[in-house]
Amino acid sequence: MIRARRLVTASLTATLAVALSVAGASAAQAHPQGGSPGDLSPRTHFTMAADGSSGLTQGGEGIPNIDIVKKTIATYYGDPGTGKANMQHSPYISEMTKITSQLTAKLTSYYKASLRTGKTPAIVVDTDDTMLMTYDMEVGDMHFVFTPAAQEPWVQEERFPATPGMVDLVNTARKIGFDVIGITGRSAGQKPASIANVAKVGYTGFTPANYYTKWAAGEQPSYITCATATCTTVEFKAGTRKHLEQDLGYDIAVNIGDQWSDLQGGFADHDVKLPNPTYYLPSPDLPGLNEPKLAPRTQFQLKADGSSGLTQGGEGIPNIDVVKKTIATYYGDTGNGLSNKTASPYISEMTALLNSRVPAIAAECARLSAKGENPAIVLDADDTTLWTYDMEVAAMHFVFNPTVQNDDWVQPMAFPATPGMVDATNTIRDAGCTLIGLTGRRANQKTATLGNLGKYYTGFTADNYYTKWAAGEQPSYITCATATCTTIEYKSQTRAHLTTPAGGDFTLVANFGDQFSDLIGTRTDHTVKLPNPTYYLP
Repeated sequence: MIRARRLVTASLTATLAVALSVAGASAAQAHPQGGSPGDLSPRTHFTMAADGSSGLTQGGEGIPNIDIVKKTIATYYGDPGTGKANMQHSPYISEMTKITSQLTAKLTSYYKASLRTGKTPAIVVDTDDTMLMTYDMEVGDMHFVFTPAAQEPWVQEERFPATPGMVDLVNTARKIGFDVIGITGRSAGQKPASIANVAKVGYTGFTPANYYTKWAAGEQPSYITCATATCTTVEFKAGTRKHLEQDLGYDIAVNIGDQWSDLQGGFADHDVKLPNPTYYLPSPDLPGLNEPKLAPRTQFQLKADGSSGLTQGGEGIPNIDVVKKTIATYYGDTGNGLSNKTASPYISEMTALLNSRVPAIAAECARLSAKGENPAIVLDADDTTLWTYDMEVAAMHFVFNPTVQNDDWVQPMAFPATPGMVDATNTIRDAGCTLIGLTGRRANQKTATLGNLGKYYTGFTADNYYTKWAAGEQPSYITCATATCTTIEYKSQTRAHLTTPAGGDFTLVANFGDQFSDLIGTRTDHTVKLPNPTYYLP
């Protein structure tokens, strides 16, 4: 073992300068908006394509963190954290008021222009988040995990409120003379309840004849030419608008929807997109048709505290379904909620990151050990040494449940090792550093956590593994009040303790964590932020 350590030390010392150079470049890349390698703060500017492909190119820090996106959406809708939108005042209501007021002011001119075509002037409206607002269902009830079974009671019991500003807009349009026609992706079996719901909240004039839903089995209308099993939203909605214009004598002056797929495909003089970051229903353009103006944003500004929901508008908030798809791409998840354990952009990034940072850390461990000092590194658990993606996504669908975490994953010791970290810790340990665990898991999870780590890692011990304390057992070196002690206070004060004689008199060479809160506070010589867009712990 001594000979092996000498060989490792010689090799690592030779690569020290290169490693530090690469590490600096990697850290600078993680903060392209101007942050330094020591900047322990999340990114605020993002590029994200709607098809999820940015997961192949942007890296973990370049993907909008899903918890931050949720908080931003809540801010936008005036949701204080209950899953309920504020129905009196919110940035969403303000934006909707502006959109509907501007459109209302144009209706008369649009009507006159439509009359000049010699056809019947019409306006087409979608239902969900165009006429009826689904936020409380999508967030309060479903927690952004849509299921048709959970939607059905909301539809049949006519629970949805009106989308802000839209009742006055639609009723004004009817008074001007427009025929207002509904086209929705809801099913034929939901048609009566849908018409009743829009009437309940104040819309007038909708009947089974002017409210189009997806057809029942065997009842596909002749004007829809796509095969039922593969008919896209654009094919259905554009085909219906074509039928209205070419067969029924309408001129569709305005087409209003909250999804780009409500608007694609033509057969409308004007398109109006309403904001909706709470879900995304993509659909390809019709063959031979390219409509770049009817496409989602790709550039976003997103602050970690959720405050961007006050300033960015609905189209400026990363759509949560697109974020999920981007995260899945990054982890090589084909749609079943399970990460690819062999190859993925995440594994590639982890490999590159560790290859750039570990040599310098191991070299310092060897140098300090040779001097007779007591070097150590500190490692978080979840998504630093143990990998939680399959739990977070396949089991929880990004809706964290502490009972599921403890009973199904922690106590059964079910987590795999984080890619690359076993080899990294072995190299660092063999170079002379002690491995110290510092996790937000609880004291009653310590034994199982050490057992889970023991399946893959060598070097973690009960004496050098720190968890949150049990009731009445707060250690004296933690000075914050238990009820309000933050992650940063707990972890930074524990790291400070480790450098004292009572804590082992360690020299802390490196601190590894997937959350910025794992790293802020008492610093080590090397701070290694691992990528993790699947949750955020401020």
